[in-house]
Amino acid sequence: MAKMEQRSVEVLRLTAEETAALTPGVNLICKEAGNNFIIYKDATSRNEPYKACRNICKHQGGTFVKDVEDSSSAVLRCTKHGWKLDPSTMKYVNPPESFSQERLVPELDESGRLSLVELIPPEPWNNDVRPPQTIKPGEVQLTFFAHACMELKLGQTTMFFDPWLTGPAFARGWWLLHEPPSDWLERLSRADLIYISHVHSDHLSYPTLALLSEKNPNIPIYVGDTSMPVFCKLEQSGVKLNNINVCNFGVWQEINADLRFMILMDGVHPDMDTCILVDYKGHQILNTVDCTQPNGGRLPKNVDIMMSDFAGGASGFPLAFNGGRYTDKWKAQFIATERKKLLYYKTQVVRDVNPRIYCPFAGYFVEAYPGDKYIRDNNTKNGGEQLNALINRYSDQILTWTPKPGATLDLALTLDGSADCSVPYRLAIVDPPPGTKIYKDSWDFDFYIDKINESIGSEIFSYPGWIPFYYEWTGFSNYNLVLRMIETDEEFQPIEGGYDFLVDFSDLSFPEHRPAREHAYLEIKNRIGVHRQTVLKGLFWDDLYIGFQNRISRDPDTFHYKFWNHMQILLPEKPPDWAGFLRQQRQQASSQRAVWKPPDKRKSLVSFLLDMLVKANTFRIPGMMALIATVVYYAMTINR
Repeated sequence: MAKMEQRSVEVLRLTAEETAALTPGVNLICKEAGNNFIIYKDATSRNEPYKACRNICKHQGGTFVKDVEDSSSAVLRCTKHGWKLDPSTMKYVNPPESFSQERLVPELDESGRLSLVELIPPEPWNNDVRPPQTIKPGEVQLTFFAHACMELKLGQTTMFFDPWLTGPAFARGWWLLHEPPSDWLERLSRADLIYISHVHSDHLSYPTLALLSEKNPNIPIYVGDTSMPVFCKLEQSGVKLNNINVCNFGVWQEINADLRFMILMDGVHPDMDTCILVDYKGHQILNTVDCTQPNGGRLPKNVDIMMSDFAGGASGFPLAFNGGRYTDKWKAQFIATERKKLLYYKTQVVRDVNPRIYCPFAGYFVEAYPGDKYIRDNNTKNGGEQLNALINRYSDQILTWTPKPGATLDLALTLDGSADCSVPYRLAIVDPPPGTKIYKDSWDFDFYIDKINESIGSEIFSYPGWIPFYYEWTGFSNYNLVLRMIETDEEFQPIEGGYDFLVDFSDLSFPEHRPAREHAYLEIKNRIGVHRQTVLKGLFWDDLYIGFQNRISRDPDTFHYKFWNHMQILLPEKPPDWAGFLRQQRQQASSQRAVWKPPDKRKSLVSFLLDMLVKANTFRIPGMMALIATVVYYAMTINR
């Protein structure tokens, strides 16, 4: 087996005259499309007179330009999303305290010529390359189930990607758009192995895995060795899975003589996001899932099949934000622009990989709960057809597949060498039979929301001391940010009896009023059920933020990357010791307060019906009295 080694490649050479013409500070070198550079010249530094990098933003590949809002400094601004880079340090200043740019190595020769050298890491898929073998129809088949869940038939082995097939994701904010095949649980439980890309609940679905574990708790599940373990909350979930395999990145996992795969990390979020490359008899299937910059942008070329996310809309920003610029008009314009940017970015990534077939997935969700109508109506997303049309426009040699749940793609039937590749390709796809239900039209809201709301009445919330106990557990401090947290009802209105408190993260204190010093301020209104479940179980704040369960305002209007990254990724793996907290509070005879509980459903329904009938003056109609009595009686008896 050949040893993979790092390579160095000269990516830019300036003449002595061009080098001498570099000005102190920032120099933007434009050679050709996709091959632009930033050189920072520091004439006062003898040890490091030049710093350099490619002019590519880490977020979504945008280009940096001089920041007109800060023209007196060296700060550059990305034209896509406004991220800002300080080339003098090669660190991003917006988001603050977040990323560093990958640097090039500047080399100055005796003639005064400056070269930029890029250190190229190994491309592990080139380790033990296998030439493609002939495969037969029916040997390699992909069946789409829902969202990011795909079933792969690879010879005699069946593999699943990211099975979210029942229940909500992100607490109660996301629901499946498609109706999975009716036999999904049987097929999932019979699979030979499952790959789960990362910890987000639209990929790591505990409602799905709970049903799976009842049938096959020993099924092999493979995840990447991320710093935030994919199954870090397995114990809290109560799901029993006995065969979780954590894989090193860039290493082939040999399943049998014909099948192997390797897991790769994301360049922007290496602590949590991963993607996967599957190799069956030399035929490669690349699934980049949600990665912003899969494997740092270095990916295998000319794979047989590529899959990736496409939709956008997977963030609380900007719809969950209020105040200042966040008018409905501004949000609509921002979302439309972001969707367009995402389409072109994904198109470029697909064109770079140049797969034979591309499939957009990992974006089929809907904010179905009636209380989230505002989000559903305004959080418009890209369609798979849109992205495929754009790819076809620029790269007509790439075949595209917009999948339906239950539809199957046969790889062998796409490998015909005829000039008209569309003929075998049409034969390669089998759609579900006519009349098959494609889209969901009902979701089990009450079952899952009631489970979430069970946390509301926990005894810990009768002791106000839970606040410092919880925030000390989070481990976030020494940051000049003051948080105001407000518990609310479904409509984000404060609840009488709910908590409303301040946290000063500079010294982790809990003042009654905002401090007089200059500080960043963040106000978050959280639906009480999801908020208390998050606290009680020590869950990541993704359920609140990505699940659209809060409303946010901030002053100044700055994204505090360090804070959100901690609350979404870096919380302790074990939940707070609430049993110890309660023992301490009881022993100290701490003062208690009444725990807020939602109103009784039966009483609420009865009150609503009576109120509506009174307003309609229906009591004046004698024949209506019997109907009223019947309706009220029924309302009082349901859910007993």
